[in-house]
Amino acid sequence: RGAAFGLRQSMDTIGAVVGPLLAIALMAWLANDIRAVLWWAVLPGLVAVALLIRLPEPEHARRPARLPLTREGMARLGPAFFRLTLLGACFSLARFSEAFLVLRAADLGLSLTWAPLVLAVMSTVYALTAYPAGWLSDRMPRRWLLALGLGVLVMADIVLAVGDTLGAMFAGIALWGLHMGLTQGIFASLIADVAPAEHRGTAFGVFNLVSGVALLIASVLAGWLWDQHGPAWAFWLGAGLALLTLVLLPFATNPIPEARS
Repeated sequence: RGAAFGLRQSMDTIGAVVGPLLAIALMAWLANDIRAVLWWAVLPGLVAVALLIRLPEPEHARRPARLPLTREGMARLGPAFFRLTLLGACFSLARFSEAFLVLRAADLGLSLTWAPLVLAVMSTVYALTAYPAGWLSDRMPRRWLLALGLGVLVMADIVLAVGDTLGAMFAGIALWGLHMGLTQGIFASLIADVAPAEHRGTAFGVFNLVSGVALLIASVLAGWLWDQHGPAWAFWLGAGLALLTLVLLPFATNPIPEARS
C-alpha cells in the first residue's frame, strides 16, 4: 500500500518537473511575458480534459447519493482517524505554499526567467524519493519515516531562513522536496490504514479538506510575517510548527497498525 501511494505521488510529480522546465524555455523565448506563458500552459490542461472524456467509466455498484458528512458517518471514521487528521493539520500549518520558495529565490537574486527552476528542483527531489519512501513504509513503521520527514522540513526551514546565497537556497529547496517525498505518500497510507474500507473516500476528503484549510491559514500567516518582519521569520515559524508536529506524532499515530510487507 505504501509503495502504491508513493508511486502515485512520484508519477503525479513528474509533470511538476517537466512543466517548470518548459516554463523556463518559454520565458526565455517570449522575453519573460508571463501572460503568454500562461496561455501556453492551457494546452496540457485541454489535452488532459480530452483524455479524461474518452476514459471509460469503471464498473461499480450503484448506491443512492447522500451527504457523507453526517454525524453517524463521521463517527464511523474512528478516533484514530481524527487524531491523524489533527496531526495533518499541524503539519500543513508548518508547510506553507511553495510560492514562498520562489519569492525567497527572487530575494536572493534569481532572475524571473529562471524562477521556475525552484519548483523543478523541488519536484525532482520529491518525485525521486516518494516511491522509495513508500516502499520503505511497507517494511518499517510509517511513523518513523514521517518523523524523518518532519526533521528534514525543520532543516529546510532553517537553511532557507539563514542562507544568504543561491546555493544555500537551492539546498533548502532540495530538502523541502525531500520532506515532501517522505511525508505525502506516508500520510495517504496512514489514512488508508485507519479508515474503514467503506468510508475510505470520505476519510481522504475530510483529511484533505482540513489540511487544505490549515495550509491556507499557514500561507496567510507566513505572508504577513514576511511583509512585517522579513522572510526569515516565515521560515522560523515553519520550523517551530514542524517541531510541534514532531512532538505530537507519537500521540497521534498510536495505536495505528504497523506497516505490512
